[in-house]
Amino acid sequence: MFQQLVPVNRARHAGTKIKQIEGFGFAARFHIASVMVHEFARAAAIYPVVFLEDKAQDEFRPVALMGLQEGENLFVDGAGKWQASYVPAIIRRYPFALASTGQEGQFTVCIDEGSALVNDSEGVPLFKEDGEPSEAIENVKRYLGELQQMDMFTRAFCKYFAEHNLFTPLNMRVRQGQQQRNISGCYVVNEERLNNLSGERFLEMRERRYLPAVYAHLVSLAQIERLITLQEERADAQKAMN
Repeated sequence: MFQQLVPVNRARHAGTKIKQIEGFGFAARFHIASVMVHEFARAAAIYPVVFLEDKAQDEFRPVALMGLQEGENLFVDGAGKWQASYVPAIIRRYPFALASTGQEGQFTVCIDEGSALVNDSEGVPLFKEDGEPSEAIENVKRYLGELQQMDMFTRAFCKYFAEHNLFTPLNMRVRQGQQQRNISGCYVVNEERLNNLSGERFLEMRERRYLPAVYAHLVSLAQIERLITLQEERADAQKAMN
């Protein structure tokens, strides 16, 4: 998603402005988007929510599937309009992100200077004429701070499920046109293991407020059929144009 992510700096970005997002063409090639536990309920009504294993970080991370093949977002049309009622937070925060400073618990606001939204002539300025942060950048800091808190909760959620061996590879065979297709490469919560948890463990999950997200995730898997339908409709539309 990001092309040239750099820390927001008063000297470097004194004259920088941000145009309002009017389209999502920048996300047209993203077939996955990271989501946080707090997003599961809304995201699950539209996207399959699954987990990817990051072996380098030795952790699992939840993502919303927005396409069945790399480089294709089935929810962004040719005009850059998002064809769904919910847009994942990681996309809504573009072109901003938080990056670790190297010190535990310390983060800095970064901006993607490669984004078409970033310029020196049009939009909302990042800094006032006196060099102080503008209201826009303060709002960004607040929003990213809230997302960081949600991210910490999400990491704890994934760590808990990994430690208790509740993730299992997704192996789903679906029909696409006249062919069968395997959906694999990601993980889901193993429903059988979940149902066989001890009462004590189940209560612990309830106390940690994990249960609503678990069930939203499991229900969301039915949305894989939606992706197949959307992909077939897009393919038919492209054939018609040709």
